[in-house]
Amino acid sequence: MILDSKLKILKIIGRFFLLTFAILGLAVTLIFIVQQFGWTKVPGAVDPRSRYFQADFFQLADQTWQKSAEWQTLRIALQKDAPKLRAAGEVAGISPRLIATIVVGEQLRLYTSNREIFKQVFAPLSILGVQTQFSLGVVGLKYDTAKMIERNLLASSSSFYLGPTYEQTLAFSSTDHDQERLNRLIDQQDHYYSYLYTGIYLHQIMTQWRKAGFDISQRPEIIATIYNIGFGNSHPNANPSAGGAEITLDGVTYTFGGLAHDFYYSDELISDLPR
Repeated sequence: MILDSKLKILKIIGRFFLLTFAILGLAVTLIFIVQQFGWTKVPGAVDPRSRYFQADFFQLADQTWQKSAEWQTLRIALQKDAPKLRAAGEVAGISPRLIATIVVGEQLRLYTSNREIFKQVFAPLSILGVQTQFSLGVVGLKYDTAKMIERNLLASSSSFYLGPTYEQTLAFSSTDHDQERLNRLIDQQDHYYSYLYTGIYLHQIMTQWRKAGFDISQRPEIIATIYNIGFGNSHPNANPSAGGAEITLDGVTYTFGGLAHDFYYSDELISDLPR
């Protein structure tokens, strides 16, 4: 009787572990599927001001975002992180302000999509939100995109290749590259690597377009739009459109790229994050 009871208990435990592993396997499979089919991407739009972005003057949108509670919180958080942004920009070879345009879009989108968390956590502490699921870190970088950024640094035949000087910029210090990569991107205290990956990503985009004969180095709205929609949608051409995910602040809707343009050419934090 005792032996039978023990066998039954062992069978129950065995079934429990089998079920647990099955659920974990299903979860991993689902994550892979949604990323492959792009189901985690936020629907975007073409910014109605796209044609003005190409002119010799800059038309800034309704600057409601500068008066919003979300921006006031983000402004303080960015000011705290300005030294890290400048350090990452120097290593990546681009303006720290350009990196900040991505943080602005991602954080304002995060703040407005999680209103209660914003009110209870982000606003009182004036901190950046670190994503840890499908998009990672303070810049909402996809895990697969981070790997592609690393590969582009070493692929001399790629149109995104920056040259031998940058090849070891993201070199790993351990043998477990996957874990080290993840740790870099979701670090709650130090956002340097989030900024560095972003800076290199933006530099790679600009390099691809420059090699195709198009200089977009002064087009933050285009660079940010491509960041938002992904490497696969970067197609150099003479008349690119700005847009991407829509972000609504105090009743005014902006696009990811349009907001990047407005922040970049504003005077907000200009001494901390120069162009």
